[in-house]
Amino acid sequence: MSNQLELYDVTIIGGGPAGMYTAFYSGMRDLKTKLIEAKDELGGRMLIYPEKMIWDVGGVPPTRCHNLVGQLKEQAQTFDPTIVLGQQITNQERQEDGTYILTSATGEKHWTRTVILAIGYGILQMAKLEIEGADRYEITNLHYTVQELEPFRGKNVLISGGGDSAVDWANELETVAASVTIVHRRDKFGGHENNIRRMKASSVVVRVPYVVDQLHSINGDTIDQVTISNMETGATELIEVDALIVNHGLKSDFGPLRDWGLEMGEWWTNVSEKLETNLPGIFGAGDFVDYKSKVRLIAGTFTDAVLALNSAKLFIDPTAEKVAYVSSHNDRFKEKNKALGVSEDH
Repeated sequence: MSNQLELYDVTIIGGGPAGMYTAFYSGMRDLKTKLIEAKDELGGRMLIYPEKMIWDVGGVPPTRCHNLVGQLKEQAQTFDPTIVLGQQITNQERQEDGTYILTSATGEKHWTRTVILAIGYGILQMAKLEIEGADRYEITNLHYTVQELEPFRGKNVLISGGGDSAVDWANELETVAASVTIVHRRDKFGGHENNIRRMKASSVVVRVPYVVDQLHSINGDTIDQVTISNMETGATELIEVDALIVNHGLKSDFGPLRDWGLEMGEWWTNVSEKLETNLPGIFGAGDFVDYKSKVRLIAGTFTDAVLALNSAKLFIDPTAEKVAYVSSHNDRFKEKNKALGVSEDH
């Protein structure tokens, strides 16, 4: 079988920030690279929150999530890696020579010397509102994500949830909506402290510890009122709404990956400080991995990508340099700089 396939040095599974930056850095290290993404486009979990403002990437001013995805896509293709979309890798088989044959859910095969798993939290699904009949409103004004802010302009918006995305949405919508109310079952919110402080200092109405208890509709097509109930006292309130946004977290499914023999927990796999899994030649990066000094930010994901790729390079060639040269001294960028009209003297 392997004789019929093209051999790659590195195959990256997952097309989120970790996977895209790994593809870029793999090009810096002059490795033959393939990136495989289960969905039909790159972006990973960032595709869920296209309008979310990203503040914490070094050197990048506050930018919409979809803009950062576009920049990462462009960067990922700098050295022309092979990019495969719409294939979920379900199986791996190590060959006698140490290489791997990867198989997708639809039967496609891929041959590689090393694998870097950048699959985030696996196949993600939004946790739905557990109220009977709620699904009927999903085509009108019950939302599980915010794709654009403009449809909420001048609306009375109720947000159910207390994670970082719920807080971010409350802050973003406060600038366009007529009113924003956020209900959360606990007193403590998730997310960055500054964002929580900003939300509480704004016009956003914060109701804790409350949950959405009932949905009310006049015409049967849209939610017009929501009953919220106090988790401690049982007291209820009726709130007029034009839109309900539910952010109760994500459900993760790693599927057949759990049968690979990786040392996995519920949400991630443990790796060494060199981003090595317990399987030889298979490394990890991004939200999928955990280690002692792990930083769960996009900026930390980029560091994971570099560490994992350097480990893959040394796995292939133990005599190789431990890291890539910086871009100003890297031969891979000479032709790229000429194409940009940049002189070697600058």
